[in-house]
Order: sequence, then C-alpha cells, then structure tokens
Amino acid sequence: MKKFLILSLIATTCTIAASAQSMGSSYTTAVGVKIYPGALSVKHFTASNRAIEGLGYFWQYGFRVTGLYEIHGDINGAPGLKWYVGPGAHIGTWNDKWKKDYPSRESGLQLGIDGVLGLDYKFNGAPINLSFDWQPSFNFVGYNYFEGGWGGLGIRYTF
Repeated sequence: MKKFLILSLIATTCTIAASAQSMGSSYTTAVGVKIYPGALSVKHFTASNRAIEGLGYFWQYGFRVTGLYEIHGDINGAPGLKWYVGPGAHIGTWNDKWKKDYPSRESGLQLGIDGVLGLDYKFNGAPINLSFDWQPSFNFVGYNYFEGGWGGLGIRYTF
C-alpha cells in the first residue's frame, strides 16, 4: 500500500509539472488535428527552434503520411507567436475511387516532397497551440503533380 501511495504521488507530481510546463508560451510536444484536408498531427520540438511534425491524412481517395522538419523563429513583440519554414516528404496511396472519379489519374502508391511555411501560436496559461500554414507538395511517384492547396489551421493540445 505504501508503494502504491508513493507511486501515485510521483505520478501526480509529474503530471502537474508537465501541465505547468505547457501552460507558458512555449511547449515541447503537441497532439491534435489539422484542418484541410484533415489530418492527425503530432509536433515535437527537438531544440528551442527546431521541430518535427508528423501528419496522417485520411480521405475518400486514400491516405497520406507526411513528415516535416520545421525551423522556428520568434516574432518580436508577440510572445508565444513564431514563424516556421521547412522541408518534408510524404508517402501514401490512392484507392480505386480516385481512378473512377478522375479516369486520367492512376490509383496506387504516391511519394513526394513537401514544404511548409506558417505561423505557430501557443496560448500563455493554457495547454493549447494553434498553427496556420501553407504546405505545397510535389508528387513524383504515382500521378506526378504539384499540389499548392494543402495546409490550413492546426489545433493541438500541448505537453
């Protein structure tokens, strides 16, 4: 019983410390969603100005997994607000519905490169992060094309 109480106390202390850490205007890890075209998002800072972000997109034509390497910079006079830019890559598949709706395009594997340019804001005093970005990509395996319309609003819970 004593061990259980000690472990509970340690777990509670760690949870409070992690929560307090994410209550400031910075964060280490965030999990949430990105709206357009709709993705699950996990972002983790590897240094104070460097982060990696993983995105999992699922839609009617298939799925796509994207990894981004983001360089962040502070915006003077705006605590919690940062700009970011970086490269990335994606892999995914298109299903047969894609071919039916777009006969000139092939279903199957897609592979390509991505870029990202955006703004990232962490609310001071709340474990919430918002981002707004543009994520152009070029697909070079599968149907070759440039996609300039991805990106959008990200809403994440910070740790």
